[in-house]
Amino acid sequence: MLITPLLALVLFLAGGVAGILGALLGLGGGVFLVPFLVLVLHQPMHAAVGISLTTVIATSSVVSAGTAGRGLMNMRLGMTLEVATTAGALAGGLVATALSARTLQGMFAIVAAGTAIVMLTRLDRRNVRLVSAGVDSGRLGGRYYEEESGGEVVYSVHRLPLGLLASFVAGSMSSLLGLGGGIIKVPALNAWCGVPLRAAAATSAFMIGVTATVGASIYFWRGQIVPTLAAAAVLGVLAGSRAGFVIAARARARWLKLLMAVVLLVVSALMLARTLS
Repeated sequence: MLITPLLALVLFLAGGVAGILGALLGLGGGVFLVPFLVLVLHQPMHAAVGISLTTVIATSSVVSAGTAGRGLMNMRLGMTLEVATTAGALAGGLVATALSARTLQGMFAIVAAGTAIVMLTRLDRRNVRLVSAGVDSGRLGGRYYEEESGGEVVYSVHRLPLGLLASFVAGSMSSLLGLGGGIIKVPALNAWCGVPLRAAAATSAFMIGVTATVGASIYFWRGQIVPTLAAAAVLGVLAGSRAGFVIAARARARWLKLLMAVVLLVVSALMLARTLS
């Protein structure tokens, strides 16, 4: 594909939107960028996934740097789950070559829709307890100050085996679909493991950078990443991630969950329509 100034600008703007969504929800932005590259720019599915994974690395770097000093990012939990996620990313990257573009698009639609349903069931449920309640966070839990709750909150981690299983699946989906894995990890940590949405998103943002690096390396080695397209998208993601980080600090958790669900449902419908066409 010929890279024109207009195309570079379009990719930059698309990367900006992906960066905002990635910073807000800890998804990595691939949930928007992959469908855009496939449905609008008519890129092959494998090329779109490879480009998306490079932007996920950029999103992870910006968001992790922005949340590191606020206590939102749970490093101990993230490193524990990353073992399973990296193994899944390696497995997914190796399997991807055996699957057709239509199969990958169908998987994308199913995963997005399923995740949206999980988030809609938890719109008004929060895993937040004030420190004054005397709750012990445990070895993998954490605490941070949250303006929405009006104080420092504490949480503990439950059902760790489920979290590890979800992380392995997330790693596989990351390499297969270019999603960074946050599309599965954030809802799983929030719904099953008792981690508040903000902490789950920040921890996921840290993890997806490592995961995406594994998958991106495989796609780059196969020559399925177009460097010029990836560069334009990454620059947009870097700018969008900073904007999304500012917005996330002021947004209410309920609206973040609703936004995530709506984005996922729209993307799922578009990808499913493309698969069946």
